[in-house]
Amino acid sequence: MATFLYKLGRFAFRRRHFVALIWVALLTLAGVGAASAPAAGSTSFSIPGTEAQKAFDLLDQRFPGSSSDGATARVVFKAPAGEKMTDKLNKATVKATVKELADGSEVTSVTDPYKTHAVSEDGTVVYASVRYDVSGMELKDSSRDALEAAGHDAQKAGLTVEIGGDALQAGAEPGAAGEVVGLAIAAVVLVVTLGSLVAAGLPLLTAIIGVGIGVSTITALAKTLDLGDTTSTLALMIGLAVGIDYALFIVSRYRGELAEGRDREEAVGRAAGTAGSAVVFAGLTVVIALAGLSVVGVPMLTKMGLAAAGTVVVSVLIALTLIPALLGYAGKRVKAAGAKRGKSDTGAPAKPASAKPASAKPGLGERWASFVVRRPAAVLLLGVVGLGAVALPASQLELGLPDDGSQPTSTTQRRAYDLLSDGFGPGFNGPLMIVVDAKDSADPKAAATTVTDGIKDLKDVASVSPAMFNEAGDTATITVVPSSKPSSVRTEDLVHAIRDEGAGVKADTDARVLVTGTTAMNIDFSQKLNDALVPYLALVVGLAFLLLIAVFRSVLVPLKAALGFLLSVLAALGAVVAVFQWGWLGGLLGVEQTGPIMSMMPIFMVGVVFGLAMDYEVFLVTRMREAYVHGESPGQAVVTGFRHSARVVGAAAIIMMSVFGGFITSSESMIKMIGFGLAIAVFFDAFVVRMAIVPAVLALLGKRAWWLPKWLDRALPNVDVEGEGLRTLSDTKAGQDDEDEDRELVRA
Repeated sequence: MATFLYKLGRFAFRRRHFVALIWVALLTLAGVGAASAPAAGSTSFSIPGTEAQKAFDLLDQRFPGSSSDGATARVVFKAPAGEKMTDKLNKATVKATVKELADGSEVTSVTDPYKTHAVSEDGTVVYASVRYDVSGMELKDSSRDALEAAGHDAQKAGLTVEIGGDALQAGAEPGAAGEVVGLAIAAVVLVVTLGSLVAAGLPLLTAIIGVGIGVSTITALAKTLDLGDTTSTLALMIGLAVGIDYALFIVSRYRGELAEGRDREEAVGRAAGTAGSAVVFAGLTVVIALAGLSVVGVPMLTKMGLAAAGTVVVSVLIALTLIPALLGYAGKRVKAAGAKRGKSDTGAPAKPASAKPASAKPGLGERWASFVVRRPAAVLLLGVVGLGAVALPASQLELGLPDDGSQPTSTTQRRAYDLLSDGFGPGFNGPLMIVVDAKDSADPKAAATTVTDGIKDLKDVASVSPAMFNEAGDTATITVVPSSKPSSVRTEDLVHAIRDEGAGVKADTDARVLVTGTTAMNIDFSQKLNDALVPYLALVVGLAFLLLIAVFRSVLVPLKAALGFLLSVLAALGAVVAVFQWGWLGGLLGVEQTGPIMSMMPIFMVGVVFGLAMDYEVFLVTRMREAYVHGESPGQAVVTGFRHSARVVGAAAIIMMSVFGGFITSSESMIKMIGFGLAIAVFFDAFVVRMAIVPAVLALLGKRAWWLPKWLDRALPNVDVEGEGLRTLSDTKAGQDDEDEDRELVRA
């Protein structure tokens, strides 16, 4: 591996025009494809195998044209102070709005609140329900604009009008200002780490090119593969973070090789062969984690994971080829590590810097590693106990999907949610739809009555509507309004209680009872993700464990890496629960509404953070392994690894935290939660697990850390991440140079 990448790096350095042209052509091709591709809109959403999805599919069959999974909107009207919505003028305004809404091209029905008795007890609030023939994620922008325009017309008449439901989804504002600040911090860190603006600009430039190719390709294929906006958002987030980090590691190693006295082409080759090998295996772990999302069984997550994995592959290829080419263009403007800025560079080989003078002051990383090696037990205990304490809130984790009640109070969705809760009760925002499949029942109406009566006797039920049958008379729908809000545990318990009641109905009447609706779909989605978490974790960690055994030629080092990752993820989940569920420091982070943690958060963090955590493990421990293989003692190898890698790994972590942290400024609670969760997870994993716990464990294990059964050693392929093959290559090359010199002397 190292020898191949060494040759690839030198080739890219020498043929820099050819390599750069290829990447520019790919970027142009992807850009043209994205610009000419038809608009894809948002992806469809389904959860195969769940009861809620089965009920939706059944409704489509038994109620043709009803668009059971179509988008819905609730236009909520509130009378001015001292007036009622039953007043003549207010009533006329509502009826005019209903008529205007009914003219929409995708609208299938609009209810008149005065005919459906959708008026609050005090008469101050009414609502009209709008149903569309496509889902909220597939609704055209023109339909949303018409919905908002109708509300504005009613507002002009003096009414308070707010719109809720999935038809008018809250726009996800990624926090552009925060992202700019994040990238600015990343740029400053790169300049400090790499010593010049040119060197710092290379990782940023290549990361942007990689993300540009990845996101443009996703956009070009969005219509064909049914990819939504969230797919490109994840690819952007992950691609930008790993793209900068991978390039940073290779450029940093290149500067170190220059400091060892090698010429630029040789330094590029060695950087690609050593740091490049680590980039390949780090990238593989990220790809495994992201592609592994396919095991969850949710098409949307599968597409997001595979698209982001593809972007990571592009980032790895760019780091291995375009970075060496750009280093060739940069020439003397990228100086050796330790070279003072402004000092002339004649291009002559620098004096070797591997052997530091005895009087040279050790760096911060080296001093910290020396301290950990002297006090490994204390550092290990402090790190594990500290992360364990932070992880405690995760034991109270409550999962759910965000609804209008979790939106900022500045949005119309949240205000509509609050008006309906005040006027009709908290459960009104999350009605349950009960589907009674009585096709095999001798008396469908009696079966529906049995279901209705049984639900009325359950706890936390505010109201139950009469059964509505289809034309064939074999399927009925019943609407149940809970007495608690949609995201509450009591509502979830009610869904399970109705399903338990349905089992008895099936035995007595041969009628099948299914619970669906947005609330039930959210509950089923959360359960499906929970059920998939353990198999997903086993698959991802298992594959990466096998990969890392080959990389480190050790059993205990990969095991330690996996356990450290679990500790950092649990701590990050604990921090997320404390902030977004309990409200700790919520005001500082702009959390306006606490509530259940997004259902995707645990499995999403496992996938993303595992890949990133293994990045730091590979980059840091490979230098330790390299030093150990070259003859250093286990303790000294830890110190050497920190001397060469701690500064770069720390810089990479700060950069990644800055990129993720930029999303915390978003007004969308889901994006804010993802940004905070990933940023804090990177902090815990990089600075506590990899910088403290890992060296402490290696110091305690000593030579046992690198133990590998002989039979396994023979069976594993030699991937040579340490670059041992490059040393042999250099010796051969040096021998050939000596022979050439001898021939010249003979001729003389």
